[in-house]
Amino acid sequence: MTKTAFIGLGVMGYPMAGHLAKAGHDVTVYNRTAKKAEAWAKEHGGSHAETPARAAAGAKIVCACVGNDDDLRSVVYGDDGILAGMDKGAIFIDHTTASPDVAREIDAKARDLGIGFLDGPVSGGQAGAENAALTVMVGGEQKDFDVVEPVAQAYSKAVTLMGPAGSGQLTKAVNQICIAGLVQGLSEGLAFADKAGLDAKKVVDVISKGAAQSWQMDNRAQTMINDEFEFGFAVEWMRKDMGIALREARNNGALLPATGVVDQFYGEVVAMGGKRWDTSSLIRLLTTDGLGKALNPVAGSGSASARRYS
Repeated sequence: MTKTAFIGLGVMGYPMAGHLAKAGHDVTVYNRTAKKAEAWAKEHGGSHAETPARAAAGAKIVCACVGNDDDLRSVVYGDDGILAGMDKGAIFIDHTTASPDVAREIDAKARDLGIGFLDGPVSGGQAGAENAALTVMVGGEQKDFDVVEPVAQAYSKAVTLMGPAGSGQLTKAVNQICIAGLVQGLSEGLAFADKAGLDAKKVVDVISKGAAQSWQMDNRAQTMINDEFEFGFAVEWMRKDMGIALREARNNGALLPATGVVDQFYGEVVAMGGKRWDTSSLIRLLTTDGLGKALNPVAGSGSASARRYS
């Protein structure tokens, strides 16, 4: 049993903290909305605190999973922040998908206080969090990773040290770049199949057994065909993540032409009212009411982006 704290009980943090408790760890939670922390404690038998500092007090490992860089700084710094409550020698692992810059910043602050820090963004979405099947990409020192890794296994299927502080966030950026391209390709492929007079379901069944197979195809093709998007990883979250990747690319000189275009497409999905739709809703820019009424961007209909980039 390890005394731990978990800061942030959103769709990811709530089940992640729950898996820590189920694994036998002593867990104290904090959430900006106190009622959610109270509900978590009632459900999982742990405790809740009024501030991040109080939650972190006495914990050997402190985890966080919040929204973005600003949200992270708001729970890390100040008299009520995570670092103020942690003991020397304790380790803070942040599961927020944030910028590499903020990871390096917090790492430096933590080192000054004698506290270990790991940036550990996750992949696998809400389902991965609920099923303890997340992939954790970690940046930081080996000695801190060795302490945290067996504890993080409670909510993960893989926990891997990628390099120094910031490396976890950089790896997550690669993950999101790849997903963006896959979803756009799948959207175009399904819309093309429909316009070609093919049975999209049968097409997916065939090509998913070959080189085109992907997690997105296995888990999203059917719902895309059915025009179902009220679930999953929200477009607004994906745009935040893509923004991190694009900013980092400007700094390191990487070329991300397709990622930039897909980010514009997601901007149009947001304009359609889809900021909370699943990321697979990219196909909405190529269809009206699902694949049964597909538009043809090459012929001049469809979204503005589809026309510009067809």
